[in-house]
Amino acid sequence: MAIRYYRSKTGRMLASLPTGEMIDVSNNKCKMVTDDSTSSLSSLNQYGGLSSSSRHKEKLDDNNHLSLHNYSDLSNFETLPLVDHIDSIKCSITRLAKIRDALGEHNQDFFSLVTKKDLKKNVEYFLQVMENVLLDERKRLMSEDDVLSEVEPDAVPNEVRNWLSMTFTRSVSNMKKKAEDKPKFKSVAQAIRAGIMVDRMLRRMSSSLESNVPAQVSKVLKTLNDWNFEVFAMNECSEGQALRYLGFELMQKFNILSKFKIQNLVMQNFLEAVEAGYSKYNNPYHNLIHATDVLQTTYHILNNAGLMSWLSSIEIFATFVSAIIHDYEHTGTTNNFHMQTRSEIALVYNDRAILENYHISATFRLMLNDSYNIIQELTREEYKEFRHLVIEMVLATDMSFHFTQLKTVKNMISLNETIDKPKALSLVLHCADISHPSKNWPLHEKWTNLLVEEFFSQGDKEKELGLPFSPLCDRNNTPIAQSQIGFINFIVEPSLNVMGDMIDKIFEQILSEEQSRTSKSDINDSSSTSESIKKKPIERPWAQHLTENKAKWQILAEEEKKKKEQENSEQIGENKNEDKKNGDN
Repeated sequence: MAIRYYRSKTGRMLASLPTGEMIDVSNNKCKMVTDDSTSSLSSLNQYGGLSSSSRHKEKLDDNNHLSLHNYSDLSNFETLPLVDHIDSIKCSITRLAKIRDALGEHNQDFFSLVTKKDLKKNVEYFLQVMENVLLDERKRLMSEDDVLSEVEPDAVPNEVRNWLSMTFTRSVSNMKKKAEDKPKFKSVAQAIRAGIMVDRMLRRMSSSLESNVPAQVSKVLKTLNDWNFEVFAMNECSEGQALRYLGFELMQKFNILSKFKIQNLVMQNFLEAVEAGYSKYNNPYHNLIHATDVLQTTYHILNNAGLMSWLSSIEIFATFVSAIIHDYEHTGTTNNFHMQTRSEIALVYNDRAILENYHISATFRLMLNDSYNIIQELTREEYKEFRHLVIEMVLATDMSFHFTQLKTVKNMISLNETIDKPKALSLVLHCADISHPSKNWPLHEKWTNLLVEEFFSQGDKEKELGLPFSPLCDRNNTPIAQSQIGFINFIVEPSLNVMGDMIDKIFEQILSEEQSRTSKSDINDSSSTSESIKKKPIERPWAQHLTENKAKWQILAEEEKKKKEQENSEQIGENKNEDKKNGDN
């Protein structure tokens, strides 16, 4: 039975002992109450020794605590703050401190001060408060409102700012802003696709890829593990068939054909059909070379990090197919262009991830034909997992989801959660899709020129249709160097850094699981393995190239600026001469 505390009308603090005796403990002076105190107790408040009003008015210092502390308020649950109120945190801290003090009482048993029932109720309340705090923190971390909100308005030129704002948000309102308006980067979401192409006519192969790989193609394929894989050389020596050769090579390398009973001819037909789809619109950028580059980069990231063994065969298969088809039958124009022109696919997909939804749908429609159906032997469960992965990964290449995607992965890392495989693979594919600024300068410069040409081609169409130019699509007013600096600073570099951190976290989790399994049989071997693995950092081959490429663009940006100033000065001079001539007339 616990000690009960009371306060009389006269302000005395009284303690009712289990024996029935009443003690006056006011001002830390313990004195037996011999008078008939029941009458004075008739109007007392038996709630922690204090009425609700008294609790707010009286703050007991250390000298006024009973036993010398008062723990009776730990049994009061009627006036606790709601768990979603800020006061619940303060209340929890105060109660935890009292429980700690009670545990430290040397002269009394803890459960004589706090009952088990009250202790349990307090702990349950603390847990609810902490869970609510965690939920609020998750919501805060997931919010996009703070993304790039601190970027100064003058950090980048207007044209680059408009491009970043339009590309990375799902709003088209920025197109209507005047040149002098400098939008802030709030609620921004995903980057710009990186890729390239050399426009070539596709030639079909009549014989098997497996037995007829040209010598020059085989030579290039031996460099498959290089970060700066010569994808253009690969396409040239394969006579415009780089995607089918690389796709077939990787499927063979990881035994995908055998594992899922895919006939060589069916895989060959599928890859040829996908190549034809990439060549449908003769894009200078989004074509089979870009798809080949993304496929090789995705493979390099996973293989270089030693994560292939982390994936199941169906996950590897889905990852390769996602990279292969992620821009299948790309129109060479942006999602925003489709919305502005109210194209057929914009209407079909309701202005949401228009091209990405189309790439996926067109691919699965292609595979309805048995000649191209590389998934016909999958079990029901395998098909379900394959389709889920392909959909999630390809939709994640929609640049408007960029910052949401980074936030999600950052949360998994910071909250020490197990890394979700579909989200991890989605980020890898997305990073591979925008990776060309992280390759050596000759590759990056070539990709950039082809990308810009595709943008300008869209701008020409917009001019012809009487539409406003999309950012970076006006061939007469586009600061190419500045756009690449902004792209690297705000999109590519942060993405690759988060991906690198994610890979480190996955590696830690794999190591932890291996240690746990190994320690059961041989803890010494486990420890030595742990040491050797920890000393081997995950390589980040992109870091140096990003720094070097950014420095080159800075130099070119200065040249762009001087050239623009000179053109403006010459234009002003011409205008003055024209005005003078008109005045003389």
